[in-house]
Amino acid sequence: MPTTADSAPTASRAGDRSASAPDTPDGPRRRPPAAGGRLLPVLAHGRRWSAVLAGSVAAGTAATLALPAVLGRAADRALGGSGVPAAVPLAVVLLVLTAAEALNQYAGPRASADATAWLREAAVRRTTAGEALPARRPPVGELAARLTAGAPQAALAAPALVYSAAQLLMAAGAVGALALLAPLPALAFAVTAPLGYLVVRRQLRRTARLGEGYQRAQAAVAAGLLDAVSGSRSIAAAGTAAREIERVLRPVPELSRQGAGMWDSQRRIAWAAGLLAPATQLAVLAASGIAVGYGSLSVGGMLAALGYAGIGLGGFGAAQSLLDVSRARAGAVLLADALDAPERPRGDRPLPDGRGRLELRAVTVRALGTSVLDGVDLDLPAGTWTAVVGADDAETSALASVAAGLLTADRGTALLDGVPLAEIRPDDLRTAVACAFADPVLYGPTVEEAITLGAPPGARQRSRTAARAARADAFVRRLPDGYRTPLTAAPLSGGERQRLGLARAFARDSRLLVLDDATSSLDSATEAAVLRALRAQDGRTRLLVTRRPAAAAHADTVAWLHRGRIRAVGPHRELWSEPAYRAVFRGAD
Repeated sequence: MPTTADSAPTASRAGDRSASAPDTPDGPRRRPPAAGGRLLPVLAHGRRWSAVLAGSVAAGTAATLALPAVLGRAADRALGGSGVPAAVPLAVVLLVLTAAEALNQYAGPRASADATAWLREAAVRRTTAGEALPARRPPVGELAARLTAGAPQAALAAPALVYSAAQLLMAAGAVGALALLAPLPALAFAVTAPLGYLVVRRQLRRTARLGEGYQRAQAAVAAGLLDAVSGSRSIAAAGTAAREIERVLRPVPELSRQGAGMWDSQRRIAWAAGLLAPATQLAVLAASGIAVGYGSLSVGGMLAALGYAGIGLGGFGAAQSLLDVSRARAGAVLLADALDAPERPRGDRPLPDGRGRLELRAVTVRALGTSVLDGVDLDLPAGTWTAVVGADDAETSALASVAAGLLTADRGTALLDGVPLAEIRPDDLRTAVACAFADPVLYGPTVEEAITLGAPPGARQRSRTAARAARADAFVRRLPDGYRTPLTAAPLSGGERQRLGLARAFARDSRLLVLDDATSSLDSATEAAVLRALRAQDGRTRLLVTRRPAAAAHADTVAWLHRGRIRAVGPHRELWSEPAYRAVFRGAD
């Protein structure tokens, strides 16, 4: 008789649901790192060219600070009749400035390009190598938006920080030099310039907030558009195009509001700099003229004072660099979820010889603040066929992913022939476990290579046999070039894709076969043939997730999953007497 477990949710399960608001999908919400913490990984990559940029900017800054003094001295010497030798130091300074600027123009974009490449690669690697549970991954459209918009913005960090620091230090040095050279012009500068700095600082903070909101709204539009395009046939068939357009465009007013605010803030910064800079220069010029009139400042000294005032006003130029820092921070925040996604640990234990016994011990998987699987215990003896049925596809798919080693349980252990799946070397694990899915994605230049994907070289000889077992051989041979037909030239129905996915799994010499609803698109006759072929795979342990009674009836044992727990285990014919069990299959065929 089937063994039955308590199917009611526990108190802790209910508590999980009620307390899910402040939690992340897998635990208590963590305080996000500060802005600097977000930018540190970006700065660490592309650091070679960032260092070159910093060096060249430092040389340019030193030459810029020296230029007014050298220029003023050259003017005084020229007026005193010194002639050509007076221009030599000036020529050297100008040469250093030119070389530094040329190097800046190469090193800055190169540092950003290296950081962009790293950000995109890191985000893709983290996402694709992460957990298989969809609730733990960002939507595809959102990830694409982050990679295209967030990565280039975040990669501005190193050049923006270098230029910001250089411009601010240069402005401070120029003000100090002006104070030493001519106290009266320095006083005029100190009275007028700080007003502009205060305005710029206030607007920078506002622009940074608006920039983050703008990028989030932009990502929401891109994600919605990609989802709508990928599902365009279903949308057209359902006659819901107008509603989908409205859904895609829903973030546009927020995007417009954030964008308008951001450009308005930048306009105010430009207005403040454009108005206060000439006023400051006029004040310094007037004070310098007075100093010349009193004889406390030479003509060359006045030129130097005006030069230092101009460099001091270059601090307003730091506004654009600081804006780039804000944009980089916003981009880093946008990519944070993808970069912070936990990487699945790579096992290092070899898998010993065995026949494929699978054990799930107290396996718990959490997502969105609740338990998808809650303390699941299940034992699949070697060489047996177990069907997993359940009304909730998320629960059954999570169990299949844990069994295949694609998903690491939050608690509990999954073992294959006595070794925890998480500790097995990846190559050994993928050789030992073969999978087929409800909607398989086919890779490879040809149909044959799609079947043998990831399999050892010997699988090519088994590909024809596997295709016949999956009832794919007949339609493949009807393709223009048979098994050598390019995938792009092979229009496939959902059932045909499933059969190729099954053939790919059958072609692997694995000890465990995990099929996640992999016969759901097959007609009854084809499914019956595939199930007979699956029965013939008696040298393997087989786990089949299904909601079709015919598939469950073929299995040796059925594990009935209900509300995240195993409610009963037994033959299909015995479980069929339970009305709740029959309800799982209602409408499945």
